[in-house]
Formats: sequence, C-alpha cells, structure tokens
Amino acid sequence: MAETHSLQDLQQPAVSSKVFIQRDYSSGTICRFQTKFPSELESKLDKQQFEETIQTLNNLYAEAEKLGGKSYLEGCLACLTAYTIFLCMETHYEKVLKKIARYIKDQNEKIYAPRGLLLTDPIERGLRVVEITIFEDRSIGSGR
Repeated sequence: MAETHSLQDLQQPAVSSKVFIQRDYSSGTICRFQTKFPSELESKLDKQQFEETIQTLNNLYAEAEKLGGKSYLEGCLACLTAYTIFLCMETHYEKVLKKIARYIKDQNEKIYAPRGLLLTDPIERGLRVVEITIFEDRSIGSGR
C-alpha cells in the first residue's frame, strides 16, 4: 500500500501530473461528467471509489439544476424586488454548490489526499472538467 498523506502534506509538493474528467454531453447540456476510469489512477485509486465520487457529483449537479416550485418562487421574488432579494438570500443553486464544495473537501480528506491525489471543484474550472492532481510520492525520491 502506498504511503498515506494528509491535506497539509499536499500544500506544496511537486505535481506529478493531472487527470481531467471531461463533461458528458451525450444527454444534452446538463452538467454531467464522464464516469470512465482513467488509466493514470489505476495504481492510486479504486475504480469503485472513483465512480462513486463522479456519480455523486453528477447527482448533486442534477439536483442543483432541477426546476421546482422553489426555483420559480425565487425567480418571481427576484423580479419583484429588482433582484435585491439575492443580497439577503441564497438561491437553491448556490446552496447546492456549497454542498458540492463540502462533499469534495470531505472526499479529499478521506479518500484522495491519503493517496497523494487532490480533487478540484469543477466550479473552479468553469464546470468543464473534474481535475484530479497526482502528486509525486516523496518517499521514493527521498530514499527514506
């Protein structure tokens, strides 16, 4: 088993490479990411864990984009208040984006960082890709 790391260990280490999980446009323009397991992660991460992470992200983005009564009410209130309502209220979409950020932070702490990986929030990449950074294993080069 590879050496475990914490998020603090990954603050300034050398980046070995980056893996990008592309958007899946097969179902239209809804925010979905491909669940194909990248070969670069085979020695670092279990395929099931990877697929579970991506599927959860896909489900959360579907929840964020779901239109319901609450979304329509937010839109009506926004029009009635010249959009000043958003100065004192978060939209459903913003709440789900915060939920996604917490989920990614949790996944990094529990699964990705101990394996020398870092999952980047897709919102930081314009919702185009899920970026997974692979850090160099310091134990190999340092001779420890």
